[in-house]
Amino acid sequence: MKKALLYILILIAGVFIGILMTLRNTQGLLSTIYNGVNGNNAGNKISELYNVLDKQYVDSININKIDEATVAYALMQLDPHSSYIPKEDIEEANEQLNGSFSGVGIQFNIQKDTVYIIDVIPGGPAERAGILAGDRVVTVDDSLFVGKSINNEKVFKKLRGAKGTKIILGIVRRTEKEVLKFTLKRDDIPVNTVNAAHIVSDGIGYVNISSFGQNTYSETMTALAKVKKQGAKSVIIDLRGNAGGYLDAAVNILNEFLKRGDLIVYIQGRAYKRTDFNANGTGSFQDMKVAVLIDEFSGSASEIFAGAIQDNDRGLVIGRRSFGKGLVQQPYRFSDGSEARITIARYYTPSGRCIQKPYTKGDRSDYDVELWNRFIHGEFYNADSIHQNDSVKYKTVKGRTVYGGGGIMPDIFIPRDTIGLTPSFNYLVNHALIYQFALQYTDYHRKEMKQYKNWKDLENYLKSQNLVRELTIFAENQGAKLSQRDMTISRNLIDQYVNSYIVRNMLTEDDFYHILNTNDKTVQMAVKQLSKF
Repeated sequence: MKKALLYILILIAGVFIGILMTLRNTQGLLSTIYNGVNGNNAGNKISELYNVLDKQYVDSININKIDEATVAYALMQLDPHSSYIPKEDIEEANEQLNGSFSGVGIQFNIQKDTVYIIDVIPGGPAERAGILAGDRVVTVDDSLFVGKSINNEKVFKKLRGAKGTKIILGIVRRTEKEVLKFTLKRDDIPVNTVNAAHIVSDGIGYVNISSFGQNTYSETMTALAKVKKQGAKSVIIDLRGNAGGYLDAAVNILNEFLKRGDLIVYIQGRAYKRTDFNANGTGSFQDMKVAVLIDEFSGSASEIFAGAIQDNDRGLVIGRRSFGKGLVQQPYRFSDGSEARITIARYYTPSGRCIQKPYTKGDRSDYDVELWNRFIHGEFYNADSIHQNDSVKYKTVKGRTVYGGGGIMPDIFIPRDTIGLTPSFNYLVNHALIYQFALQYTDYHRKEMKQYKNWKDLENYLKSQNLVRELTIFAENQGAKLSQRDMTISRNLIDQYVNSYIVRNMLTEDDFYHILNTNDKTVQMAVKQLSKF
């Protein structure tokens, strides 16, 4: 149970990156912090206190540091999603939503105190220079870059930088005796938010969207065009684990599916006049059947997407109840470059429901563990454990009852799949041993696996290699104590995960999802339902 608690809390932490952006200017929203209520400086205790501390406090103090702490604390007294972001964290906070960043174009993992290159971005500086997946970075600009002090943050700071600036990487490659030197010129590296687009069954496409960022609309249009060209008459939009992002990205994609005049979402707040977003009738996929997949980590813009499809009776929503974030944040940039993200409104699905789950202002403790409470109450496994609020009933376009006040409830509930889950499997996942083994296996067998150009052929090869046995030996050498009974029960699940990671290392992210979807019950249900039409 303790391991389960740790695992679920780690997952919960990831959901809070979903931030909704709007276009309205917010200059002046925080002016009362410094200028007093209604411009009355005399009534501003914070300004008075700063003045006293600056002039009379016994020791020298850093007013700026106190200032940051004060602003951060003030925002914490509001709703759970109003927040403060220091200047040095702005770039990282926005990166997943922005279309690109400047860097060298590698995906990496730190293994045994060394930066291990998992993949190179197609067309990026690293690929152009001849750096390969499996290479290890040992020096940066002729300075040693290995050891226990190396972490993700240090790697990011070293490899990223202004476009056009140069960096020299020292690379160790298994096939070479000497350290290889590569001089790279940093360039724009795309941040992809569509992970997969392929056919999962005859006439049914699959598109996986990880977040709603600056380029998500164009990426999704490309993905939809791809599966349509391959014969898709229906499509599965997978938003599981998608914590949200830009409002306009979700709205623009929904516009492609909905008829002219269909309400997509509306936004309204105390000082924010109701603003409606309607489909304009120019969408290219208005006749394509749709199923949307959600789970407890689908939030914000993902819930707008699922709610619009559900309320307009445009398609099916399948999975588990979504996170329940119905608050709209807007950024306010301070003069020093830091930023406050302030909740200015709520969004409402077409039927009029706000799916924001309950919270108490200034008290985030219960809010932060709400997903854990769902877990221990059995909601992830049994739809009957979900208690809908009868006081917030609404009707879809065709008269079906839907509920507000706490996430989007799917049309078809799919419990978490527990087949093959054992303590030994959980240990392998929680300690990243499956992932590490897949990296090592790829590194040692890259040459013989290069002959396989598609995921099916490579997976068939991997299935003949008895990788579960090799993984067991690898894990035990890392100190793992695995139960033979557990490994037998979890064998198929472990095999699938190992194969999918190796295939991703050798081929693409899309191929990774091909394998994972093979036994995915939520995807299978979507295929079953869409096949009826």
